[in-house]
Amino acid sequence: MAEQKTISTAAWIGLGLMGLFWGGSFLAIELMLRDMPFETLVALRVSGGAIALWTYVILARLELPRAPKVWLAFLVIGAVNVAAPFSLISWGQQYITSSLAGILNATTAIFGPLVAAIVFADERLGARKLAGVFLGFLGVATIIGLDAIHAFDLTSAGQMALIGASLCYATGAALARMHLTDMPLEVSAAGMITGAAVFMVPTALITHGWPHFATFSHVTLGAWAYISLISTGLAYLLLFRVIKSSGSGNATLVTLGVVPVSVILGAVVLGETLAPSTYVGFGFLALGLLVIDGRLLRRITARKSA
Repeated sequence: MAEQKTISTAAWIGLGLMGLFWGGSFLAIELMLRDMPFETLVALRVSGGAIALWTYVILARLELPRAPKVWLAFLVIGAVNVAAPFSLISWGQQYITSSLAGILNATTAIFGPLVAAIVFADERLGARKLAGVFLGFLGVATIIGLDAIHAFDLTSAGQMALIGASLCYATGAALARMHLTDMPLEVSAAGMITGAAVFMVPTALITHGWPHFATFSHVTLGAWAYISLISTGLAYLLLFRVIKSSGSGNATLVTLGVVPVSVILGAVVLGETLAPSTYVGFGFLALGLLVIDGRLLRRITARKSA
């Protein structure tokens, strides 16, 4: 039986930082959508992140991969793990609040173990993780509510887009572990973000033309700098480090840390409010993620047996 992946202290620190960085991305998206369509937003995000990462790679004189299959992997994983979820999130946030988007993004940590268990022998889905996944889906059902099924509208579609983005992240994390962790982390991140840019930049230019930078407010430009350099460039460097040390399923636990950041920023900066059922649903979701991780249960059992 393959030895199971665990989360080290360093990986937990990385998860915490990523939660902080990505939690702020939902506010940045909300601000940028005021000045541009979502396709342009995603194109600017990935192109800015790619430029920052390649600048680091060149200055650090890191060796670039030569095998064509690696560059093909950059394109495929860039599409699945970056272009698709970034587009779904940005489109969805046109119809739901940044706070709700951050909460629904946490479902990545539910899909992550499911996908990883299918692909990797050292990330199998035991009874404990299965129970956590069930609690997570119960939380999602509570957040979305039955009204979304009976009266499907753009708000419902926005929520479904965030769920779709989470599934993309979970699948992309598994693909990244399979193909991109045997090279410098900075090169992996730069290649993957560039792969997304190959898809998104032409899409934005064909759909909406060249961005009108002169019309962007200082707030929009600041949000673009943050989401490109911090939420994309730096955060993906940390993501690859965590995936390499702790596995793709464990890496998706980062989305639990995203929630409080996105909710607090949405409330303080944008004055957003959420329905009580949303917090109840997140409670189920958070409990599911804690069960999947298993550390809390092990500590409780250890204290009882002491």
